[in-house]
Amino acid sequence: MSFQFPGPNLQDDFDKTFNDFNSSVNSALVSHFVLSLLSFGGTTAMVYLVYRCLKDHGLPSINVKTTGGRGGADAAELTPLLPDSIIRNTTIDNFLNEIAREKPIQFTSEQLDRYTQHRSAELGSGGYGAVYKGMLPNGLDIAVKVLHEHMGSEVTEQQFMAEVGTLWRTNHANLIRLIGFCFDAGMQALVYEFMAKRSLDKYLFDPRHTVGPVELLSIAVGVARGLRYLHEECQKKIIHYDVKAGNVLLDGSLHPKLTDFGIAQLLSRARPHASVHEARGTFGYMAPEAIHVGTAPITEKCDVYSFGLLLFEVIGRRKNMDNSAPDSHKWLPLLAWNMYERGELKDLVKECHHYPPVAVEDEEKLKETAERMCKVAFLCVQEKPEARPTMSMVVNMLEGHVEIPPPPYPFGWMYPQAASLSSGSTKEVSIRIDR
Repeated sequence: MSFQFPGPNLQDDFDKTFNDFNSSVNSALVSHFVLSLLSFGGTTAMVYLVYRCLKDHGLPSINVKTTGGRGGADAAELTPLLPDSIIRNTTIDNFLNEIAREKPIQFTSEQLDRYTQHRSAELGSGGYGAVYKGMLPNGLDIAVKVLHEHMGSEVTEQQFMAEVGTLWRTNHANLIRLIGFCFDAGMQALVYEFMAKRSLDKYLFDPRHTVGPVELLSIAVGVARGLRYLHEECQKKIIHYDVKAGNVLLDGSLHPKLTDFGIAQLLSRARPHASVHEARGTFGYMAPEAIHVGTAPITEKCDVYSFGLLLFEVIGRRKNMDNSAPDSHKWLPLLAWNMYERGELKDLVKECHHYPPVAVEDEEKLKETAERMCKVAFLCVQEKPEARPTMSMVVNMLEGHVEIPPPPYPFGWMYPQAASLSSGSTKEVSIRIDR
């Protein structure tokens, strides 16, 4: 016996209402299921697209930007960290392409400790930090410069900001490539590409290495191109202030790259000269106006002067100052001038390099290369900044695209009497070059 609602049409009304309610519930369940399925599918698709993007295009875009305040610390906070898994699964080519597009990476101190095996292989040490060899999870060799803690936080931050702020704006074959950095409580460090032959001075000054005049000229041209880029081709003019053999690195093919931008300065191209209140650079390479600040405006021509002194060391494959040498040979630039005046520059190079006898055609090449590099060096080390060539002109002269004018005697401000002395009496000139 079934229950019946009393009165006409009540049963039909109930059945209709129940059926409508049941249909609504079913529709809601179906809609919820479909939406859940779509949401899951969308999430899966997004994860897959991100995976494909990383696999095909390398690392995500990362920029270092300073916003004042705490300087280097702010730069670190604005840059995402990358886990080892992403670095490991990125090809070296894609990795380097990302870095070339001005995207240095932030590492943690724990990562860099692992990559350098807890700083077990030191490559060298300088005034601002020690450099260690390491390897990223994808197999790329790196050099990690760990800034000295004893310098104090302000000096460390200034060094850090100068290097990161300069190098992330640059991309040139003759400038060291900045891969990334670390700025946390455990470490302040800069991560660079590794250069197999290390610094120019350590390689060139080692008599066990054979380097001919063609290779020496190629090294000089490479450094000159890097400086030309800094001075004339960047959006902002960059003065390096510390151009020297120890700040030029060589890769396995003796390709040179300028490094160590810790005291570099960026200038608007509308500004004719820099605001400098104290000496910057390394004594023995510094221009007169950089030593005696205030005597002349500081411009990029101070780098030109330093490059000229670097050229002498490339030509002679020895330090400019050698206190163990005879008096007339102690300071290489003055020795080069005396031999240039006598037309004996090839003898200077053969003497400094301890060359064995060479064929006539090779000797002519040696003479031509030595004369070209020395004449350019004499022009670069003129006392007055306006008398020095630009780095564009230096590159053109070294490459042989323009004729090199006869250089005037450049050392009158140091040795006014030396120009009139014969080689035999050069020893009477006192050497007053700071090391």
